[in-house]
Amino acid sequence: MKKRNQLMLACFGLALTGSQVHAQEVIKKGKYTLTYQSNDQSFDPKLKEKLVATFFEVYPKLAKEYNPKTLKEVKFFIDTAYKGVAATSNGEIVFSPAYMSKHPGDIDVVTHEGMHIVQNYGRSVGPGWLTEGIADYVRYKFGIDNPGANWTLPALKPEHTYKNSYRITARFFVWMESKVKPGIIKTIDQQLRDHTYTAESWTKLTGKNLDELWAAYVQNPSIS
Repeated sequence: MKKRNQLMLACFGLALTGSQVHAQEVIKKGKYTLTYQSNDQSFDPKLKEKLVATFFEVYPKLAKEYNPKTLKEVKFFIDTAYKGVAATSNGEIVFSPAYMSKHPGDIDVVTHEGMHIVQNYGRSVGPGWLTEGIADYVRYKFGIDNPGANWTLPALKPEHTYKNSYRITARFFVWMESKVKPGIIKTIDQQLRDHTYTAESWTKLTGKNLDELWAAYVQNPSIS
């Protein structure tokens, strides 16, 4: 008998250390499972649905593109005690309900944080700016509603460097993919996961080191 790809929900409550979870759902679709937890009774159910839908639309694509061995079970926790935007650790993404309620269009926070799970660099041999730059590059490439969050890659400014991280670094990577070597970010991502990455990786792949690549980018920063 052929099985259809359906969402399966199980709802129940439980307590986590230091906070009472008011709602939990275990949602399964295909080979991926998302456990949704929240200790915010006022969190918008429609926003919750959007975050969950974004996960199931984007995460399988990231897994296929970058790391098919990534975790098949992921957790979301809407945590009133968390005051940032979102953070990822050990397969769990913690969201600030205050931030998400003020920025309900920023659903591709899921894309950025989901990529951190896919990255799974362990004791990374690369710098933090590179990890975050790749995650925002992936958000640019795979995000499903970046315009809805008014999220764009910033125009190059004189004070920028590739070490600025996040969107500034991501734009440099978009340029590199377009003007230097298609597929280079996927290769660097794999090297970081394999722990074969070194600062010389860029030279081996392109014939130029990062400073030389940045200098070329500054001379012609168009990504169109």
